Amino acid sequence: MNRILIAEDEPRIAAFIEKGLRSHGFTTTVAADADSATNMALSSGFDLMILDLGLPGKDGLNVLEELRGQGENFPVIILTARDDIQDKIAGFEAGADDYVTKPFRFEELLVRVKARLRHSTSRQVVEEMVLKAGNVVLDLRSRKVKVGQNTIELPAREFTLAETFFRHPGQVLSREQLLDRVWGYDYDPSSNIVDVYVGYLRKKLGSKLIETVRGIGYRLRN
Repeated sequence: MNRILIAEDEPRIAAFIEKGLRSHGFTTTVAADADSATNMALSSGFDLMILDLGLPGKDGLNVLEELRGQGENFPVIILTARDDIQDKIAGFEAGADDYVTKPFRFEELLVRVKARLRHSTSRQVVEEMVLKAGNVVLDLRSRKVKVGQNTIELPAREFTLAETFFRHPGQVLSREQLLDRVWGYDYDPSSNIVDVYVGYLRKKLGSKLIETVRGIGYRLRN
């Protein structure tokens, strides 16, 4: 169930939008001023935001710029009475995904909300092809690794081992699990090959990225 933040200070409009979205299965929260909208957006894991520009406290564009500056990339639909072309340009340049002017029909807003959520889901699927931990980026499409500003290539087995760690950040993986996933069943469980290859990755990706969990296995720091 998608969670939508409605940043709107006009109670009648906020209630109208909230009622319509909830009737279509969305979970909604209303923020009536700029500070509340910013704090909620940064801390509550919303899937989309409907943002009025004329919020008490500060302009909605400032809210949007702050969210994008903090790395929040969920879709934002601006909903405002400002219909000048320069206002629309400013909205998109600040990081908006869509722009709807008041007065509006709820049916149109709903279509735009659904479209932005679909696009966001598709984008997340693509982004899963790029895995990150610390300053290391693993690109599953090009099979290359970037450590800071340096791009390196890993041999096939090392890359597969790195991918296994990156897909399970913070999770302790035993040597037996890593043998199974990276080498298959052809290796003796008593072999130290996992330890050897973890050593290779530490030399190339950073000595502190993969930590040893004594008596169990290894864990990728996240």
